[in-house]
Amino acid sequence: MKEYEIKVCGRVQGVWFRKFTKEKAKETGIKGWVKNLPDGNVLVIAQAEKTDLDTFIDYLKVGPPMARVDKIFTSENNVLSDFDNFSIKY
Repeated sequence: MKEYEIKVCGRVQGVWFRKFTKEKAKETGIKGWVKNLPDGNVLVIAQAEKTDLDTFIDYLKVGPPMARVDKIFTSENNVLSDFDNFSIKY
């Protein structure tokens, strides 16, 4: 299992991006969480097998219809503990 920290930049707040991310996480078997950042971007922590994470990131690059994704930054983290599900943090 791998864990990625994913920062999504662009018009990604107020456009249902977190809900979209949670739905796509469920579809692809991703565990972790998503939250809005004060700088207007979105942060995702995602755990899964590499192929599932790659598919998930491809979904995030597109985003929901009202979003505009300008850039995505990813970094691999050490897995400190496993998540049981995928949630939206506030």
